Amino acid sequence: MARPEPHRAKVQRTERIGPHMIRVVFGGAGLSRFAAGEYTDHYVKLAFPLPGVTYPLPLDLEQVRRDMPPESWPTTRTYTVRAWDADKGELTIDFVEHGTRGLAGPWAAAAQPGDDLLIFGPGGGYAPDPAAAWHLFVGDESALPAIAASLERTPTGVPVHVFVEVGGSDEEIPLDAPPGAIITWLHRGQHQVGKLAVRAVAALDLPSGTGQAFVHGEANMVKQLRRILRVERGLAPRQLSISGYWRLGADEDGWQESKGEWNRNVEAEERVALAR
Repeated sequence: MARPEPHRAKVQRTERIGPHMIRVVFGGAGLSRFAAGEYTDHYVKLAFPLPGVTYPLPLDLEQVRRDMPPESWPTTRTYTVRAWDADKGELTIDFVEHGTRGLAGPWAAAAQPGDDLLIFGPGGGYAPDPAAAWHLFVGDESALPAIAASLERTPTGVPVHVFVEVGGSDEEIPLDAPPGAIITWLHRGQHQVGKLAVRAVAALDLPSGTGQAFVHGEANMVKQLRRILRVERGLAPRQLSISGYWRLGADEDGWQESKGEWNRNVEAEERVALAR
């Protein structure tokens, strides 16, 4: 089976929407095959080729990893599709940036119109269920683009609770939520990532009926929230979109390597807890 070719996207414009958030809008003929819209958590893989390395074209990451030494492999990073405008052919991605740390953040900070990037995808699997009796959204900065996109498609007339943990008040951004949605910004300050989000959800009285929860962000935070929602509150797996986007102390390569085993361990602990 032929593998999908990457999309070669060109930077159209950039905008700093917060002290640590940069919005990059991509376009160009290389996005002519791109399609998104079914899900609100669509994600793409961004491939950053190493300087001075010649890659076979079209770029096939599996072929590169099979035929080239590891030190020459492009670096990939996973990002949420904040918006896709099919009429304009424009793809919007929000990048979290903390100075010179990491790869994608500094790239976004330095990006100029005309710069290009190889993009694989999109994937995805979640959208707000119009039949749900209520909606819960929880995440940190990494989940903020998906939460924002999801709120724009959340039905009106049902309870909506949103908890977003960020560094401080200056990192809050406008959210287009349905009327009546209760949005709580949790300012982390010197607290460990996820501590305030876990505390907030533990104190929340969930509305009645069969609802839906979207919980993403740092893996240790997600693990604790999963236990609260699955074990303590009794939510069924079908009611949850829940996953660790990253893990404290690991870069994306390390997290992706260990994510499968991490998830299996979390599920095993959950089975034991549910059986008690």
